[in-house]
Amino acid sequence: MRRITGKAKDETLIELQSTADPLNGDGPAVLTAFRINLHSDENSGNGFSSLPEIGTLPGDTETDKLQPNKDTVFFRDGVRRVDFVLSYVEDKDGEKKQERRKEFEANLEKAGLELETEDKTDSKDKKTYFLKIHAPWDVLATYADVLKIKVPFKGSDIPHAKDVPLEWLSHPFRLPEHIMHPQPDYFTYPFDKTKTDFFLITNKDTFFPPSTRNRIVFYILARCHYYKEDQKDKEKVGIKRLLSNGTYTAAFPLHDCQYWKRARNAECESERYSLYKHWARFLSFYKEQPLNLIRKYYGEKIGIYFAWLGFYTEMLFFAAVMGLICFTYGVLSYDDNISSKEICDPNKGGSIVMCPLCDKKCPFWRLNSTCLSSWQSHLFDNEGTVFFAIFMGIWVTLFLEFWKRRQARLEYEWDLVDFEEEQQQLQIRPEFEIRCTNRRLNKITQEMEPYLPITSKCARFCLSSATVVFWISLIVACIIGVIAYRLAVYAAFASIIKDPMRKIQFVGRIITPQLATSVTASCINFVIIMILNFFYERVAIWITDMEIPKTHLEYENRLTMKMFMFQFVNYYSSCFYVAFFKGKFVGYPGDYSYMFGHLTKLRNEECDPGGCLIELTTQLVIVMAGKQVWGNIQEALLPLIRNWWSSRKGRHNPENHYSRWEQDYVLQNFSQLGLFYEYLEMVIQFGFITLFVASFPLAPLLALFNNILEIRVDAWKFTTQFRRPVASKARNIGAWQEILNAVAILSVVTNAFIMAFTSDMIPRMVYLYTYGNSSMEGYINNSLSIYSIRQIPENNMPEEPNNWLANVTETCRYRDYRYPPDHQKRYTHTMQFWHILAAKLAFIIIMEHVVFVVKFFVAWMIPDIPSDVKARVKRERYLIQEYMHNYEVEKLKLQLSASFITEPQSEVSLMMDRHEVLSECL
Repeated sequence: MRRITGKAKDETLIELQSTADPLNGDGPAVLTAFRINLHSDENSGNGFSSLPEIGTLPGDTETDKLQPNKDTVFFRDGVRRVDFVLSYVEDKDGEKKQERRKEFEANLEKAGLELETEDKTDSKDKKTYFLKIHAPWDVLATYADVLKIKVPFKGSDIPHAKDVPLEWLSHPFRLPEHIMHPQPDYFTYPFDKTKTDFFLITNKDTFFPPSTRNRIVFYILARCHYYKEDQKDKEKVGIKRLLSNGTYTAAFPLHDCQYWKRARNAECESERYSLYKHWARFLSFYKEQPLNLIRKYYGEKIGIYFAWLGFYTEMLFFAAVMGLICFTYGVLSYDDNISSKEICDPNKGGSIVMCPLCDKKCPFWRLNSTCLSSWQSHLFDNEGTVFFAIFMGIWVTLFLEFWKRRQARLEYEWDLVDFEEEQQQLQIRPEFEIRCTNRRLNKITQEMEPYLPITSKCARFCLSSATVVFWISLIVACIIGVIAYRLAVYAAFASIIKDPMRKIQFVGRIITPQLATSVTASCINFVIIMILNFFYERVAIWITDMEIPKTHLEYENRLTMKMFMFQFVNYYSSCFYVAFFKGKFVGYPGDYSYMFGHLTKLRNEECDPGGCLIELTTQLVIVMAGKQVWGNIQEALLPLIRNWWSSRKGRHNPENHYSRWEQDYVLQNFSQLGLFYEYLEMVIQFGFITLFVASFPLAPLLALFNNILEIRVDAWKFTTQFRRPVASKARNIGAWQEILNAVAILSVVTNAFIMAFTSDMIPRMVYLYTYGNSSMEGYINNSLSIYSIRQIPENNMPEEPNNWLANVTETCRYRDYRYPPDHQKRYTHTMQFWHILAAKLAFIIIMEHVVFVVKFFVAWMIPDIPSDVKARVKRERYLIQEYMHNYEVEKLKLQLSASFITEPQSEVSLMMDRHEVLSECL
């Protein structure tokens, strides 16, 4: 489209050229034009009439008239851009809603916004109205001043970093320069409506990008009331309430074009198409992310999320490689595992009779029946695991410290250095303004503002805390129920999968009672986790709304803490049980410990002779992998199936049949808490790969594969499945940063305890260097204590007779370090037990101190803000002050010059003296 200006000063001729569209089978290009009559009506805001006079150029025929293209982001005049769209339908409660809409739209026009309605007869379903909103320059300038939006005033002259050596190696992973840097680098300054000539304003229509425009319009919509002047009702405020009561069905900014091809209008940016082509397709998984384009199109808050997710995925690569090396070491040292060889040896493990693992239902069993599980345990429980646990403690520190540096660089590049205090902490939520009727003086702004009385705040906090405690207690009760299931069902599996001397069933070789119980309990626990998540997500939002947080930042932080506390207990409690409680409070034959006392007859679980680590690995794999698979199904497959038909229909219909707002209307709405759930998913995954990584070195590798898919799935959703979100700013990842720091510190403690008490590493090391003469031969026999079968109480003996025992042995073995029945201190702990306990405690202390010292040293060595960023920030602030000073001086000179010309001759000398004094002062 090009504008042709005629001789008459009140007429402008707009010429549009409709190009052929091969996808839609459009005909040849048609060149037409229409004439727009200009007028000086100040209320129009842009100088164009809403209903232009359409005509044809000289020489054109009637058939060459313009074919309307409804796939546009402009008003019907083709000039004013659609910054926001509201939709509504007429229903049985239409009169009341119509009255609300009438008042709301009238107030929007009073605020300076321009509206245009699309009748339902023009919509696809013949029942939906679309209200298009345009913000003229005066409105944008006013609210850009209010919101302190930074805009360019001079091109940046700070040189960029020099190319690094061997940069050509990264070329296959790079994107085109115009995608990575869609706009030049400028010095920016908060917009001031009184100093418009200070900024680089070449075109007022394009000075504010679409993301800034829709952010400003949403700010107005969120605070515009819909009550009559004579009937003030403070609750009748904001688009959110109108959406909740059904007055409007949707409110959203428009995508700039279709995602699979460029916009037909040359004035449209086609940024959505570029994002889909270079970012959202899975075949681009090895490419860098166009973070600047993401930020420009979706806003800084979404941009910072993808920056963090991308950086986290990059750092996972190093952890995944190291975990794979440790797992490979376990595989390569498979044949050197003397302990497993002894267990599997028919002459050693086959001759050892073990005591029953449960009362009545469990028989005596041979040690070699756990041959396979002992080999499996060695893959994850070996010398390399200790090294990997220490490595992960250092890795998590490096990840957090380098992210701080990356975040600081983004803060500078995206003009977010001074954003948080000005934009988030001082902006009150509309819900807070509506529900808090009390007013008091703000000491900072010196204005009256709403506040929540301390009594109401305490009452709401107590109710919220009680609700959180109740739901966490419910989770703990469910976990106890799963533990009871493990104890009760173990006996059933033991009676089914048993190994008498006569014959070993094939299933019994592969699936032991411990493994069957662990797998089924983990699956049940995962189902319970998903069910509780469904309910608590709604409860957490309800109690956070009840607390009435003052700012959006405070709201998100409170909801974040509640949800993470719940998810932490929900996802990790079963792993904590297996890692730190199972097999630790068992007792010994004749004096077993029972859950809830002897009356329940639920004997506490014992660990496999190979240790509990393999069961922790099973629990971790099922919960972590199950969560990731289910999350990907929810995020990708379900939306794809749900929207397959509508997307297919939309791609095979001409653009002029479906308007841009109709195409976006059928997409999913991206809620205000959309990113919250994305962060929560990744932080829970971060906990899995740090808190319990010592039990499963391949966890970072699974997380890496998941995150590579997650980035592209999220990108695909944003570009194809979601309406365009309202652009919003965020300086960092918020409360998630502190949560990650807490998880990182806790992970050092948990991994040290896992290696000491869950793994069999310390007992093996003590035997190797103290009792085994530098050899592991005889370790299995040394680690099993002896108990006389005749002394086993009747209620602990198996129900089925074991006549074969009379001809084999009079004793059975159990996992512990106690004196034999013929010793004067029989069944009490041996000195070796205390030596091992001392070694475990020493290992915990040494490992924690070593890792923490390295962590703090690394954190001290790596500054949070890169030195070049500090220099750039100081340089930019200095230049801003210099340019602003020069601007004020020049402006003052012009004012003095103007006043000098207009002043009488008698005052010329006086003004010259003033000018000289002011110039000397400046």
